[in-house]
Amino acid sequence: MTAMEFSRELISLNDNMERFARRLTYNTEEAKDLLQDTYLKAFACRNSFEEFTNLKAWAFTIMKNTFINNYRKSVRENAAFDNSVTSFLLNNNAESPLLKPDSEISYKEIVNDIEALEEKIKIPFIMHSEGYKYIEIAEKSES
Repeated sequence: MTAMEFSRELISLNDNMERFARRLTYNTEEAKDLLQDTYLKAFACRNSFEEFTNLKAWAFTIMKNTFINNYRKSVRENAAFDNSVTSFLLNNNAESPLLKPDSEISYKEIVNDIEALEEKIKIPFIMHSEGYKYIEIAEKSES
């Protein structure tokens, strides 16, 4: 199959691939990026496509694998590693609720509610929110 034939057949799948990308991402802009990445990889790996096989399945597999790899990469980028003895992996959401305009009022209300708690509940709660491990919280609560 010539490069021109390959391109023509791949481009003819555009509507189906675009729908599949939107179904994977649930976001129009991310779907466009995924579609573009898929086309780039498909054209770059054109020589690995076996003629007289299912081009649609081949292209959809590239898209699905690209989506999965991008998702895994974003999860790794948003994770914090705790290098202590117990080694926890913590998800770190980049969008903090404290960045929203109405959050200052909510934050003050939450702080007031926490301050109103009994000491035996407040101390473990604060320790947990500060990142202490459960074992450390338990040891502090026992003493």
